[in-house]
Amino acid sequence: MEIYPIYAGGEFVTTNHKLNVINSFDGEIFAQTYLADAFVLEKAILAAENALPIMKALPSCEKYTILMEIASEMKCNENHLAELLAMEACKPIKYALAEIGRAVQTIIVAAEESKRLQGEYMSIDWTAAGKGKEGWVKYFPVGLVAGIAPFNFPINLAVHKIAPAIASRCSIILKPASSTPLSTLEFAKIVDKTSLPKGALSILPMDRNAGNQLVTDERFKLLTFTGSPEVGWKMKNDAGKKKVVLELGGNAGVIITKTANIDVAVAKCVVGGFAYSGQVCIHAQRMYVHIDIFEEFTQKFTEAVKLLKQGNPLDMQTDISAMIDENNAIRVEEWVSEAVNSGAKIICGGNRNGAFYPPTVLTDTHKDMKVCALEVFGPVVTLEPYHNFNDAVEFVNDSRFGLQAGVFTNEISEMNQAFSLLEVGGVIINDVPTFRVDHAPYGGIKDSGLGREGVKYAIQDMMEAKILIKPM
Repeated sequence: MEIYPIYAGGEFVTTNHKLNVINSFDGEIFAQTYLADAFVLEKAILAAENALPIMKALPSCEKYTILMEIASEMKCNENHLAELLAMEACKPIKYALAEIGRAVQTIIVAAEESKRLQGEYMSIDWTAAGKGKEGWVKYFPVGLVAGIAPFNFPINLAVHKIAPAIASRCSIILKPASSTPLSTLEFAKIVDKTSLPKGALSILPMDRNAGNQLVTDERFKLLTFTGSPEVGWKMKNDAGKKKVVLELGGNAGVIITKTANIDVAVAKCVVGGFAYSGQVCIHAQRMYVHIDIFEEFTQKFTEAVKLLKQGNPLDMQTDISAMIDENNAIRVEEWVSEAVNSGAKIICGGNRNGAFYPPTVLTDTHKDMKVCALEVFGPVVTLEPYHNFNDAVEFVNDSRFGLQAGVFTNEISEMNQAFSLLEVGGVIINDVPTFRVDHAPYGGIKDSGLGREGVKYAIQDMMEAKILIKPM
């Protein structure tokens, strides 16, 4: 069994609190790491504060070099990183490889953005009082950043916090999910070989008390959290005066119109609905299909779902494997059973086996069922017909969430209507809401979060504007 030290203040350390890492496919403990306590966290905070002046003086060319070295080394080790990710997250290896590729791209984008940080020249003489004066707006690093990453994309979503911090010259302490800490700790080994100032990055799985300090400690100037709404909004309430960015998931809707290419829509919706067992915050959960094509779409979609290969995450042919743990599979089973007891119909799937829950398609659902109203975060989708496009838009909007939505249409008017009226942070045309590129703004409204990720937008949150007004 391999042992992974944690990364505190630029050093790899151990503690008295061991953390077992389990592969949920076979239930076996395959690695161990450690939990940081308040003592280790304090060491990391002091090191991060000491690194801030060095980071603030770091030239753009050095930031760029550091980030590109990290990206290059990750690319060289992509197979090892992907296998580790597949084991800890029970993510099919083809999706794990894709995540490593995305993380590399995220870092490259950050390297490029590090060379063009925001700045602005301002005319001050718009009023008489400003005659003979001019202004320069410059953005400075906010300081110490606390990052909390989820289990479902343990490396790329961590990198979405770490890379912008480096680009904006901030120090960051990142807490990975306790179930998936290894890929980020392996990432720390890559970072440690670069010239990034020691202490500028710490990666610490933490116990509850230490993790809560990331939220409440006033030395942190920004908290960036990806996870559940219940936890995220409580963190915001407890965070004090620091800036807060929340990415909190959703129950994404998809509209398939009668002008859509049904075969394309089916293929994309199968992936959007069931990739990584639906444990994706932009998982295509609620699908609304025009009544004229509902029967055809449902038949083709169900047939395609039944072809998904289930198995070991390390098998390149595997499409869907076990969920992150058995408790989550049990929760999904309970939600589906509750829906069926309230009148929903299972078209396919629905029989749990340990931590594995099969791809499941429901219909005859209503908006108050948990499988519709909440974030399933599992391999379950609902299919329902609609009669006109306005109704479909209202169905998607009738949700406490608003992250992304997908619309399959070949009508420009419907595309424009969707963009104007859908209450979400992103509208994806002729693709599923699961689509994301890492340089684009990403985030939602309502219970889906606060602020935006995407490298440039994360950098903006990690900086503060300061204006200099001087004589011309």
